[in-house]
Amino acid sequence: MEQQASVTVKVTGLVQGVGFRFFVEKWANRLKLTGYVMNRQDGSVFVEVEGRRGNLLAFLDQLKKGPPGAIVEGFEVTWGPYQGRFTDFSIRFEGWS
Repeated sequence: MEQQASVTVKVTGLVQGVGFRFFVEKWANRLKLTGYVMNRQDGSVFVEVEGRRGNLLAFLDQLKKGPPGAIVEGFEVTWGPYQGRFTDFSIRFEGWS
């Protein structure tokens, strides 16, 4: 069986207001990954996701491109061990003050 892992990603650039979270959700579901995506107040998009390593690599390739209208300028990835913390993939909303 293929090794599983977790990944956190911080995406910067023109990534809010362009459907980026919905794009991320679509690809996570298509690749059978679990976790979440959310906009951050600093203008970035944060993703935490778990699943099969090969699917995670394909997912990261899509995130680097982004949806039409997005301009990905920064892409910080941190790999970690699979922890089975999520049952599905969701869009979360950070508290805006």
